[in-house]
Amino acid sequence: MSIISEILRDAAAQGASDVHLKANQKPFYRVNGALVESGFEAIPADTMLAIVHDITPPHAKPGVERGVEMDFSHIEPGVGRFRVAFFMGCGLPALTLRCVKSVVPTLEDLRLPPQIERFASFTRGVVVVAGATGCGKSSTLAAIIQIINANSQRRVITIEDPIEFLFEDQRSVVTQREVGLDTESFSTGLHHILRQNPDIILIGEMRDAETIKTALLAAETGHLVFTTLHSVNAAQALPRLLNEIPVTERAQVQASLAENLRAVVCQRLLKDFAGYLIPAVEILLNTPTVKKILQKGAFELLQTAIDAGVEEDMQSFDHALHALVQEKTVTPAAALAAATNPEQFAMLLKGIKVEDPRRILAGAL
Repeated sequence: MSIISEILRDAAAQGASDVHLKANQKPFYRVNGALVESGFEAIPADTMLAIVHDITPPHAKPGVERGVEMDFSHIEPGVGRFRVAFFMGCGLPALTLRCVKSVVPTLEDLRLPPQIERFASFTRGVVVVAGATGCGKSSTLAAIIQIINANSQRRVITIEDPIEFLFEDQRSVVTQREVGLDTESFSTGLHHILRQNPDIILIGEMRDAETIKTALLAAETGHLVFTTLHSVNAAQALPRLLNEIPVTERAQVQASLAENLRAVVCQRLLKDFAGYLIPAVEILLNTPTVKKILQKGAFELLQTAIDAGVEEDMQSFDHALHALVQEKTVTPAAALAAATNPEQFAMLLKGIKVEDPRRILAGAL
């Protein structure tokens, strides 16, 4: 058995979410969010090069040989599928391998709020799942797509980098395309996607202006688009999208976003009392108030709109965290560390009311 097979089998047995490999260093795992030593000896540079060569698929080899950062999939027989990130550090190769579960998780498995299920019933528009790297964005999207797959007769096309969860057709027809293997890039894959008769399009990540504009065009023409974005909260996700757009086109894209956005979900992970990771989830819906804010470009009011939208199924991170504390799922200290506004959250824990966000919005709009 090769060294990489031994490492991946051991990592899976220990429940690791990630494996970190560096030349001349011991492998490390990430287990329940914490880095732990694997128990394996340091990997010599020549062995590391052999590992990289063995697991790199043909389409990624040219980039790897040039030392370019590359993302691809690796299937370890008898273990499972891994999402691989190759990169160089101090002139030596390094790998991060994320274990991808073979079974598509449910919203309940992921401990996500039930209102996210309604996103599967949308017929058009754009839904953005945001958050930091490793917060579970891909898993959330997979759970939503699986609900659609199980309950609706829809044509779903995904463009992913790389493919993480494999779907088996149920009531829907799902075609998954991997960047570098099935298409050159997100923008290339999206260029002809409307001719492929999709009802639903999943874009692995909003990376550039062309991808953003194509996604909005698809929504404008009656398609439902799911995508991910790196953002610290839901309110900052939308101005971040617009910042990718050239200034001369920004007003048009902003107007399209106001019309076609359906929801932004942003996730943060923290540990529960048992030491397992649980998501705190912020939800922004494109209500009439939010639409007005987007049309005016008053992005500084988006967080206030989230705070004011509890009755419309919106929730802020701080209110989600407060609910987790009230349910005795997480400690107050863990929630405080994850809060967007620690001072305001501390007041919330003490039952001290802050200014009504609806009054703030009424005065500003």
